[in-house]
Amino acid sequence: MSIWFLTGSQHLYGEETLRQVAEQSQAIARALSASGELATALDWKPVLTDAAAIRRVMLEANADDDCVGVIAWMHTFSPAKMWISGLDALAEPLLHLHTQSHVEIPWSSIDMDFMNLNQAAHGDREFGYIQARLGLARKTVAGHVSDLRVARRVGAWARAAAGRAELRSLKLARFGDNMRDVAVTEGDKVDAQLRFGVSVNTYGVNDLVQAVDAVADAEVDALVKEYEDLYTVAPELRVGKERHTSLRYAARIEAGLRTFLTEGGFGAFTTNFEDLGGLRQLPGIAVQRLMADGYGFGGEGDWKTSALLRTLKAMGAGRPGGTSFMEDYTYHLAPGQQLILGAHMLEVCPSIATARPTAEIHPLGIGGREDPVRLVFDAAPGPAVVVGLADLGARFRLVANEIDVVEPLQPLPALPVARAVWAPRPDLATSAEAWLTAGGPHHTVLSTAIGSEELHDFAEMTGTELALIDADTTVRRFTQELRWNQAYHRLAQGF
Repeated sequence: MSIWFLTGSQHLYGEETLRQVAEQSQAIARALSASGELATALDWKPVLTDAAAIRRVMLEANADDDCVGVIAWMHTFSPAKMWISGLDALAEPLLHLHTQSHVEIPWSSIDMDFMNLNQAAHGDREFGYIQARLGLARKTVAGHVSDLRVARRVGAWARAAAGRAELRSLKLARFGDNMRDVAVTEGDKVDAQLRFGVSVNTYGVNDLVQAVDAVADAEVDALVKEYEDLYTVAPELRVGKERHTSLRYAARIEAGLRTFLTEGGFGAFTTNFEDLGGLRQLPGIAVQRLMADGYGFGGEGDWKTSALLRTLKAMGAGRPGGTSFMEDYTYHLAPGQQLILGAHMLEVCPSIATARPTAEIHPLGIGGREDPVRLVFDAAPGPAVVVGLADLGARFRLVANEIDVVEPLQPLPALPVARAVWAPRPDLATSAEAWLTAGGPHHTVLSTAIGSEELHDFAEMTGTELALIDADTTVRRFTQELRWNQAYHRLAQGF
């Protein structure tokens, strides 16, 4: 993936000035790349000085599968009418970088040559006007690229662009349908493909069973050895012990599932404990390990959360922390110490684990199959977000809450699943009331690798509503914002 770096100028200033513009523009691009904040390569393009060249480079950006977004900077005064046809044609995300080559004004030596060369202070205002006039969705970042805050904001946008690109080409396999009578896991898959690009299709569970049954014993042996190397395997699951065959079958599920997804080009999938076909176990450790490798997942057929998880995995790639499928399960409502315990039946990603997971086997209580193998661990403490994607009929809504993952107040020896405990911002009551008011789903994605800025940028790029609950949220204000959002998005859809 790459981001294209475009620089605007014009021929009014002469070839020597344009040469300096190109040199300084390349220096700005190199500084951004060297910041370490961009998750993608930065591809500098020659300085743009006329409408035909601008339109041509925008069309080339659209056609290049590796290009996920465009950064534009007006080093000098680039008359904005030159940009109309190009910007109108651009289909990739746009960031307007309002910067300049120098940090400080050279007070004792500044002259008109310097002023003619360094005109971004008003050149970018011309560019900002035409973007507003065309009604373009874009992000604007102001400041010198040596300021880490600037690089981080550009980096957040670049990560959002990478997530959008991943979602636009994502293929998602649903094994069976969604859980019966559940509302929030339903949704309009055609509208999702139109809005986001994700292709969602259903496969019979026994199609997966065929892949599982075809796995060679040698492949199972290798996976079992990998489990023993990476995790603390419960004694009864070890070689020669009474439950070892269950571990081998869990490994067989992982190998078969991985083969099915790889051969089909799928980046995300769902399962459903109500529809297991010939599977002897609900996939547990298999799902967890596939998520750790970057796959999207949703339980009970929840394809929206699966697609969202894969998107956020792409956004957070290479960053510390992790991203996992999650579900709010129960509350700790002690005064002054209110917390949420999140988990799922089996499927929480070990990328968020605080220590070496344990591979264990326990009864599930639902599904009517053999006891499934799963990884058990606590989530690592730190700031995070939980995000859900809801289909409101007329549009999709992202609901997000900034949180702080904390250590459990006490050990949880009788809870045989991976879990996270967190304090939602601003507090549990406000967070829960706002989430419920927004119609946020009960399945979410928890990420310690990305934050609300990446989510905001992603929502802007995809034209999706974002309802954010943070430290400043009040229920009254949040309810008003939802009403304003509803009016805006209905008007934005047109008639």
